[in-house]
Amino acid sequence: MSEKVTIIGDGQMGLVLADALAWAGVPTTVWGPFPEVVGHLATHRENPGRFPGYRLPDSVHVEVDPPLALDGAMLAINAIPSQFVRPVWTNLASHVPNGCPIISVAKGVENDTLLRPTEVLSACVPSAGATGVLSGPSIARELADHLPAVLVSASSDEAVANTVRSLFDVPWLRVYTSTDVLGVELAGACKNVIALAAGICDGLELGDNAKSAVLARGLAEITRLGLAMGAHASTFAGVAGVGDLATTCFSPHGRNRSCGEALGRGESLEGYEARVHSVVEGVATTRSVMALAAQWEVDMPIAQVLHEILFEGRSPASGVESLMSRESGRESNQAS
Repeated sequence: MSEKVTIIGDGQMGLVLADALAWAGVPTTVWGPFPEVVGHLATHRENPGRFPGYRLPDSVHVEVDPPLALDGAMLAINAIPSQFVRPVWTNLASHVPNGCPIISVAKGVENDTLLRPTEVLSACVPSAGATGVLSGPSIARELADHLPAVLVSASSDEAVANTVRSLFDVPWLRVYTSTDVLGVELAGACKNVIALAAGICDGLELGDNAKSAVLARGLAEITRLGLAMGAHASTFAGVAGVGDLATTCFSPHGRNRSCGEALGRGESLEGYEARVHSVVEGVATTRSVMALAAQWEVDMPIAQVLHEILFEGRSPASGVESLMSRESGRESNQAS
């Protein structure tokens, strides 16, 4: 069997994962949905619109033709943002080799269906093999610089999870395995929502005490939702849970935190998105998370206030005031 890995998505995560695979000597192909961007990447080894200053290693093959990109792949990696997984992979489905596992690094929940990326992939590519997720604290700029990071490879098929771990056996990555796909994906999606709220704290200059409180109580909200849906509590206390959440809430490179900071300083969401030319996954995911909270009858006050700020015209300062005025009681991840 070919050892080729195909990465679908030419944004930051797709490129740094291709770099790691290339360093490990794994034949790697990258394809993206926009021909002009892929063509530029193939010629110049750069994607200045998504990752300025980063150069893709010459050993990574960049393919503009979808059938050729996936031909012979023993593993495919989805690096397409959550809200665009369905249209992209519906078009690619006929080119995916039968039984080829698909691993997702997207962090979100589809708005219309409330499905996680692996669930969308299974629906769009029924001929594929097992799906899985690779997640954790993964600031792309740091991965590009080969700074140490720890990730979690989760799949219901433990052999697939272990394959991913072995493929990314490079000095700067340590990969654990898990079977809790639901928990790992949900943690990755929800942390982007909480990171937006943490960024608002920065924009309002509320200090690190306030932001740490958002992180801690945000983790409680994520855990409550995860437990209600059937995920494992230990996942949220680990790398894919609190680890990823902490990085996203405090790193100056995180798009969700940076977006929240801009909102806290008075910039409109539309203005921020137009300025950065990048997908802020937590914005759309906030809608999905609130729908899941209603469906599973889980109280998520931070996510609720963020939804009001993003979509209902509430000011960031008013949102913080409402959270601080909530009645306090015994701290618990099981109740508000």
